[in-house]
Amino acid sequence: MIRRLLGTAAVIIAVATPAMVQAQGVPGGMERGAREGERAAGPVGAVVGGTIGGVVGGVAGVLGVDQRPRFRTYAVEQRHPSYRYSDEVRVGAVLPGEGVTYYEVPSEYGVRNYRYTVVNDRTVLVDPATHRIVDIVE
Repeated sequence: MIRRLLGTAAVIIAVATPAMVQAQGVPGGMERGAREGERAAGPVGAVVGGTIGGVVGGVAGVLGVDQRPRFRTYAVEQRHPSYRYSDEVRVGAVLPGEGVTYYEVPSEYGVRNYRYTVVNDRTVLVDPATHRIVDIVE
């Protein structure tokens, strides 16, 4: 039974990997991985594919892997001033509501619900409702 489950998981990973590599962030990776896994191995495949897709998608961040260098270049070319933040710049950190200027992300990058700013000379994507850093674009 365990061998069968491991074999099924291996097949799911092999089938779902191309879709997961294209994932944009954890939600997109989970959704796509679950869809591909379910096609390959039914409900168990959906669970395994969704989990793996979320992990792989999380590595890519909010922006797709191919978008990150282009967006980073775009943000640097805008020459926005850098906000000085005394704490560690990391995903999950909450920036102050005042004193930080948040900028729209151009639609070509497909990031609708977030804004970007520059903190300690690092470009970050931020949830505008909570001011929480969701991605560091390097």
